[in-house]
Amino acid sequence: MEAVTTPTSPSRAQVRRWRQYLADERAEAAAYRDLASRRTGEEREILLALAEAEGRHEQHWLDLLGDQVGRPLRGDWRTRTLGWLARRFGSVFVLALAQRAEARSAYDEDDDATPQMAADERIHEEVVRGLAMRGRNRMSGTFRAAVFGANDGLVSNLALVMGIGASGVAQQTVLLSGLAGLLAGALSMGAGEYVSVRSQRELLEASRPGPHARAALPHLDVDANELALVYRARGMAPAEAGEHARSVLSSLGALGTALAVPAPEGEAQEVDEHETVGTAVGAALASFCFFASGAAIPVLPYLLGAEGWHAVAWSAGLVGLALLVTGAVVGLLSGTSPAKRALRQLAIGWGAAAVTYLLGLAFGTTVS
Repeated sequence: MEAVTTPTSPSRAQVRRWRQYLADERAEAAAYRDLASRRTGEEREILLALAEAEGRHEQHWLDLLGDQVGRPLRGDWRTRTLGWLARRFGSVFVLALAQRAEARSAYDEDDDATPQMAADERIHEEVVRGLAMRGRNRMSGTFRAAVFGANDGLVSNLALVMGIGASGVAQQTVLLSGLAGLLAGALSMGAGEYVSVRSQRELLEASRPGPHARAALPHLDVDANELALVYRARGMAPAEAGEHARSVLSSLGALGTALAVPAPEGEAQEVDEHETVGTAVGAALASFCFFASGAAIPVLPYLLGAEGWHAVAWSAGLVGLALLVTGAVVGLLSGTSPAKRALRQLAIGWGAAAVTYLLGLAFGTTVS
């Protein structure tokens, strides 16, 4: 790592900044080691390598500070939160937080950090993004159904309750409408999600190589075979397809037919696609349960006996809080700003409810 030219007597502001960088690097390295302790194999090795890289950055600030290191500081609250979560959970949520932490690096704008350190942080972000992607793929099918189900339940039933309530009908009518919307929507979401995911999986299954074709490989004519056409049909260039076909057939001749034939290009990707889609039953159950849970929130004030403006305000407020939570979770898992995603969800939900509320006022009577 190249040394950075700095004043012989750094300013107090520089010393404070360096000490904070030092504390943050130590906290991030500890978080990666904690994450590594909850994993095995390749992921553990990658996380320990990241911790080692943060240690190199730590040494840079130690060299600059010299005898002005002083009392150890605590990392910023985001880094401390990351460490706390890493020690207790080690899930994809923690990796998503780590990805955002690497993206916030200020080394690009700080002349006291080397260009190599700034580049390291960008690469670290991509490494953590890759690790987080594995967890996202494993959970994305059911998670997608859960998030969409909860948000649909929140928004659709809030809009229904607000519109019916604004028309001035009796409280019992609003309550019955909300419960009917909950049940009908949950059943519709569950059935739709099942059909959607099942259809996706069937389409993927139809694209997999057939077992009969693989069993025929040992009996192909080595001098005149159509195996290369299989690989060309799957996207390989003609020369590459021919080379791959010759490689497969020569390995069969040398090693015998008892060994597994190497999978064609793209077959490994098919497994990942299945993980991303999820199971039809799991997605349907998640969609049904989360839609029902979300749709129950706008109805709660009416179930508890609230009426008129009080019920409308409580319903909108409770749904607003739930939308903020679901939006923040989606933002966190996607590696984007949780605050922006939360506010976007809130704006969409309240916007839809406002439209139906105005329609209720226009076609009904004033809420009592």
